[in-house]
Amino acid sequence: MSLHSTKRNSVFARRGQRGFTLLELLVVLVILGLLASLVGPQVLRHLGTSKTKTAALQIEELSAALDLYRLEVGRYPSTNEGLDALIEKPSNAPNWNGPYLKKKVVRKDPWGFDYVYNYPGQHGDFDLYSLGADNKDGGDGENQDVRSWE
Repeated sequence: MSLHSTKRNSVFARRGQRGFTLLELLVVLVILGLLASLVGPQVLRHLGTSKTKTAALQIEELSAALDLYRLEVGRYPSTNEGLDALIEKPSNAPNWNGPYLKKKVVRKDPWGFDYVYNYPGQHGDFDLYSLGADNKDGGDGENQDVRSWE
């Protein structure tokens, strides 16, 4: 077989192959778009509930640290001292044996806002809560408040 006949056979082989038509590509894109429109909202909904669960877990962690602070110091931090008393020794806490948080930082809630801490609390020894995604009292879904007393 000569080089010339090999070239000719490969040219004919390419002509016999068939690619995708524009119509077939458009149909696939439409199907992918429909799937994305159905699945997208479900993923976003689960993302919102996971942030609420994360806030609840962080509030539990902060509450446990506040309880340990009270056991060692004899009282909870005042509202003015705030949650920073868990990582930095207040001037009026001689038995402080902190920091009481592993990471030595008071994290913000999953939406990037500070947790609200009040001592004495209206619903317990202290009130600790997040105002949710909208950073306002009340709300539903991702905007709902996450509270230590609920």
